[in-house]
Amino acid sequence: MLKFEIEKRDGLARVGVVHTPHGDIKTPAFVGAATRATVKALTMKEMRELGSQSILANTYHLILAPGADLIEEAGGLAEFSSWHGPTFTDSGGFQIFSLPDVKITENGAKFRSVINGDKFEMTPESSMQDQWKIGADIHMAFDHLAKSEKREDIEEAMERTHRWLDRCVKEHDSIRARVLAEPLFQGHTQGRSAKPTVLEKGVSATRAHEQYLYAVVQGGTFLDLRKQSAEYCASKDVDGFGIGGVFTAEGMEEMLKTVNAILPENKPRHLLGMGQEPIDLFVGAEQGCDTFDCVAPTRMARNGSLYTLDGRINIKNARFKHDFTPIMPDCDCECCKNYTKAYLHHLFKTDEITAKVLASIHNERFVVRTVDNIREAILDGTFQDYKQNFLKRYYH
Repeated sequence: MLKFEIEKRDGLARVGVVHTPHGDIKTPAFVGAATRATVKALTMKEMRELGSQSILANTYHLILAPGADLIEEAGGLAEFSSWHGPTFTDSGGFQIFSLPDVKITENGAKFRSVINGDKFEMTPESSMQDQWKIGADIHMAFDHLAKSEKREDIEEAMERTHRWLDRCVKEHDSIRARVLAEPLFQGHTQGRSAKPTVLEKGVSATRAHEQYLYAVVQGGTFLDLRKQSAEYCASKDVDGFGIGGVFTAEGMEEMLKTVNAILPENKPRHLLGMGQEPIDLFVGAEQGCDTFDCVAPTRMARNGSLYTLDGRINIKNARFKHDFTPIMPDCDCECCKNYTKAYLHHLFKTDEITAKVLASIHNERFVVRTVDNIREAILDGTFQDYKQNFLKRYYH
């Protein structure tokens, strides 16, 4: 099983360490959203320098391009992307079930590539096979996220998610058993591998390390369905848990409190796709989530929306044209240490690519640093004070 140590608790909130084959993740932690094996506008070197501990790639996007087989040929996600730290892969269920032409059956989902129109089918089994080829340390089970907000549709999708989880577990364990039985398996943890040696059914020896599986809790906004889903996922022999289908902080606190009171305390929990607003991070950590991912910090940065301790600003506004101060005077990111708001304003107004790079560095560092501070506040017993002071100032 994936090793997870809890160092301190404060109610449901906890500080811990997730030990992966490619290094440790000190939790709570914000995970960089490297959807297509890259965090948009940033290099992996920049991600390391701004303090990111891990990245999360998206299986759906990676099977469209460049394909799981090519990533396997390259030696796996870490080698392919030059990120030699802990890695996650989401199944991409959210993206697949958001497609207008997706066909859902009990077997899986059929859809066409948005790139070239090629036909694809993802099943629980193919999701596990592709994620093993991609070679991340932690995989998410293939889940069905309902488009509808109707209870009957959400319940149907949740029950299908549970049936698919059983199939994911079976396939994951089958692949894992083959890898561990292979004589070439040496429990590699990191570093460059030799030329890929392809094992049975395409499992490459370059990624012959432990790979772990998280079940995904669904149930929408209905607490009784969330409770049912948490109980079902908790009963399975998995390494951790993703919590999916959460889009706003409204109602999130009670839902997470319900779910995380049920999920085993000794296994890590990942809040999928949350972290656009700082309140998401505080609520998630307070209610027992250990890791978070979200594309919003860099997406907003590319549009000129920047985090500050006093709330978000739009750097394109005319008031910043003659502002020769950094975005945040006490921010230690590369952008704030070297550039002014006036310079960022100029770059955005002239549509320079560098604008997106510098803004993304700042926003990603802001979120990573906020979660790091949450972790330290839980450790020293000042979490409630930190939360109150931060949110009062940010949402003034």
